[in-house]
Amino acid sequence: MSEIRVLVVDDHRMFADAIEVLLRGEPGITWAGAAASGEEAMDMVAAGCPDVVLMDIDLPGMDGVEATRRLLEICPDSRVVAISALQPDRVLTRVIEAGAVGFVAKSRAADELLKTILRAAAGEIVLPEHDLPNVLHRLQHSKHRREESQELANRLTSREIQILEAFTGGRNTQEVAQALVLSAHTVNSHLRSVMAKLGVRSKLEAVLFALRNGAIQLPRSDPDETGHTDAR
Repeated sequence: MSEIRVLVVDDHRMFADAIEVLLRGEPGITWAGAAASGEEAMDMVAAGCPDVVLMDIDLPGMDGVEATRRLLEICPDSRVVAISALQPDRVLTRVIEAGAVGFVAKSRAADELLKTILRAAAGEIVLPEHDLPNVLHRLQHSKHRREESQELANRLTSREIQILEAFTGGRNTQEVAQALVLSAHTVNSHLRSVMAKLGVRSKLEAVLFALRNGAIQLPRSDPDETGHTDAR
């Protein structure tokens, strides 16, 4: 795999500088720069698309949600990971709708941030295992963006549906492959077919698309006192 180019979009310079110091010492990762606003990020990606973007949700001017949407219009193959000091459910839902592949809190340790970048670059869903069912539950009933989505979902094969459903519990690709007694290469081949059929850019978008149109189901769960669900 070629080196992973990482762009940070954050108006807190000290945080961006700390990430730069961390990443410049890592083999296989190239520092693509830091932008202090969504507008600056658009100018930077116009000159070259990064592989992974760490996108602050709370930006001055254009917020991280709109910046994610616009960035992916320019660089559809980039993987955007939302970052924030907090994890407000409503905003997290919006940034995933905009195309982000997940979220990481700024408070996480340096090694966790590095793992997040590597997982995002590999096409994984970047959400803690215990968070994914809750996030999918919140997103399941949000507005569909396509009238033809049901027709597209009906084109999925039984194996493709089985693989997508296996991801709803928070497994990564290797874990899904082991659970289904397949190779990781075979799982990824099916995922590429799914994304091409559905016209989506990421595994998370594919799972959400299939979920909204009834092709797959969430793991059995019970609501907690906050109204969320916890996978059992």
